[in-house]
Amino acid sequence: MRAGDVIALTEVYDTYAPFLYDYCHGLLRDRVEAAGALRNTLIMAREHVGNLREPERLRGWLYAIARKECMRRRESPNRHTGQEAPEADDGDLTEEQLARREERRALAHSALAALSGRQREAVDLAARHELDATDLAGLFGVPPDEAAQLLDETLEDLAISLHSALIAQNHWEDCPSVSALTESWPLAPQAARSLIRHVESCPTCGGRETPQLPADRLLAVLPIAAIPGDLRLDVLSAATAADRADNRRAIAAYAEPFTARGWPVPYQPAPPRARDRGGPKRNTGKLVAAIGGGVAAIALAAVAMTAIGGAGADEKTGATGPDSPGTSSDPSSPGGDPSLPGGTDPSESVSPSVSSTSASPSKSPSPSESPTSKSPTPKPSTSKPKPPPRAGNLAVSGCNMGVEESCTIRITAVGGAVTWRVTGTSGSLSAGGSGRLGAGQSAGVTVTRTNGLCWGRKSGSVSFSPGGAASVSYC
Repeated sequence: MRAGDVIALTEVYDTYAPFLYDYCHGLLRDRVEAAGALRNTLIMAREHVGNLREPERLRGWLYAIARKECMRRRESPNRHTGQEAPEADDGDLTEEQLARREERRALAHSALAALSGRQREAVDLAARHELDATDLAGLFGVPPDEAAQLLDETLEDLAISLHSALIAQNHWEDCPSVSALTESWPLAPQAARSLIRHVESCPTCGGRETPQLPADRLLAVLPIAAIPGDLRLDVLSAATAADRADNRRAIAAYAEPFTARGWPVPYQPAPPRARDRGGPKRNTGKLVAAIGGGVAAIALAAVAMTAIGGAGADEKTGATGPDSPGTSSDPSSPGGDPSLPGGTDPSESVSPSVSSTSASPSKSPSPSESPTSKSPTPKPSTSKPKPPPRAGNLAVSGCNMGVEESCTIRITAVGGAVTWRVTGTSGSLSAGGSGRLGAGQSAGVTVTRTNGLCWGRKSGSVSFSPGGAASVSYC
């Protein structure tokens, strides 16, 4: 590869591409994005192979590049979603064999559910992708001793979790507490951790013997994403065609920078976008300039804002411009570390001043502001009362969790102020919250899944008042 040998790149593809594709698909949950990530990974590897100081670490080095590329893609608001790859064909299985495989998969999911996201990724890379602690150190960007400790603790925790899951699978009828905790199978993370605590404190369950099952055997039953058959020619052409050299240089830059050891520095997601408080003022200025009203138009705009009582305050705190629906990425999914729980962008929270500013009635004019009457008896005011603020509608935008345990739904008030709340969920999802949005304002509502690890594509929804439901894809 260092010499630019096409045959060497072909051998690298044939040896590592199927496993790298499965790993990329697990991070991106979309076959189109996984194919693009794999193509870019091998292009980056060919362009930067001179940085690798330890040729025997080629496998782990490739995975480190692949992870960085997947994290970059996850942060893109325009990434492709919704088309998961089919499972790789493992031969014709009888109905009995398929049922046995599903049973073992449910056991594996229940055992993994008690682990953290970083632990699940580490044990998957070690057990199914044959990476060791040194490889994990380069991939996660941590010292080798920290990576070794992570792997050791993960395997210990997995053994404890598997012991509890086997008791739940085979002896749930013998203990009422286990029966209550295992109403849903495979186990959700909270149930899996509660089960472990119960087994440790229960004389009946704690004394049971269960078979030892190595991590590689436990995870061997999990599905593997099938790599597209036509991807090989596409990757090799993109990596070697003379007329695509400029494109390769641009792709190779995504892998930079590299450490002194020659490994790519792990991807650092962009910080949450701060709310552009000057945006509305600049937009107003552009509008006034376009109308050409000069100073008179500015004065007229000020009078209009005073007449509607508080619209100016809503503009200052509302989500406009870059924060409008459809242009903002999910802060908890793209670019995030799959080992860490997703969160809501603090800049998207509803300001408590919005409702009091936009809904408060106008104050009566003071005597100094009213014209002096010539009659000794004040005349009744003939001004019409200010109409109440127009109620708006709530527009909602769904989200896709991918491999995360949460994502953020975007809600926006359209046509007026909206007092909103979460009214319910469907599927294995949990969400809540309420607040008030001024016209045009947006906010984020975090939704989490409650079923632990899961495979295949699933969906649910989060319902809001007034009206509207956001679809959520997970697993």
